[in-house]
Amino acid sequence: MKRWKKMTAAACGTAISAAATMAIGKFKWDRSVAKMVARLRFNLPELAPEEFRLYDIARLPAPVRRYFCFALQPGQALIQEARITESGQFRLGGIDAKWSPFTAEQHFTGGLPGFVWNARIQMGPLVSVRVCDSYILGMGAMQARIASLIPVIDVSGERELAAGALHRYLAEAVWLPTALLPCLGVEWEPIDDRTARATLTNHDISVSLDFEFAESGEIVRSYTPQRSRAVDGVWVPTPWACHYGEYGRVGEMMVPRQGEAQWLLPEGTLSYCRLRVNEIEFIRPILSERTTDPRTLRSMEQVLQYARHEGDREQYGLASAAADAAVRSCVEAVR
Repeated sequence: MKRWKKMTAAACGTAISAAATMAIGKFKWDRSVAKMVARLRFNLPELAPEEFRLYDIARLPAPVRRYFCFALQPGQALIQEARITESGQFRLGGIDAKWSPFTAEQHFTGGLPGFVWNARIQMGPLVSVRVCDSYILGMGAMQARIASLIPVIDVSGERELAAGALHRYLAEAVWLPTALLPCLGVEWEPIDDRTARATLTNHDISVSLDFEFAESGEIVRSYTPQRSRAVDGVWVPTPWACHYGEYGRVGEMMVPRQGEAQWLLPEGTLSYCRLRVNEIEFIRPILSERTTDPRTLRSMEQVLQYARHEGDREQYGLASAAADAAVRSCVEAVR
């Protein structure tokens, strides 16, 4: 009996220790992602012009004009940031690999291209992989850890990775349509009456995607013949495509609720991500001296809380000065 009690106590101790280790791993992961999101938000520029105007798209190719008339409302504000929650299936491996369910939250910015995608992929009943894919200030990064603890992938700083992340940003800008406007840096050129090429340059990296449009205006597909794909540690330019569907209105904008990403390989099409957008929260410009709505200070307050917690005096001082300027403009607006 005593031996059984000792074995039970040892097993309980091991289980508690494992649970504590996993909790610490999750805390460190969440904290690391929070830092990336704060950095992404802190560098957002002031948007100008601040409203979508029809004459801003007058010289764009016909299918692009149809898209903006379909997706946007004249006079609506340009959006600074979107917070997107997603769920779906992800496939790690080749064409024959199995699909695994995932959930994710993504912060996506307009004006200054950037995103942080934080996902949890359930590989089995008790095994999950945390994945963070990001593009901030011209640098791409990807991390993956089993149970938030065991490193599987940790790469950053490579030019091919940054270009691939910028390709992803351009393809996913359909969830923040104002980010595709020419006033925010996207250059459009015609291909035919249903297709146009979008080019985006950021931090000396330039990428292009061919967007296909339905007759009613919505974007249904994007494609590039050469997005960087890691194969046995080597970056290989590979055809890549995304498909979009089930458009619906979120606020003043029309966005797709479904998406699918594919590598177009010689041996066949490798679909690796099928997602559904569950919720999108649009956040208006915040780092602007012309801010007039106190509600836009929420994200700034989050940056201040982060900087105060981390003891980052330089970042706190800069964020504090920007917040003070926004508050002053609010007071002046009330007067």
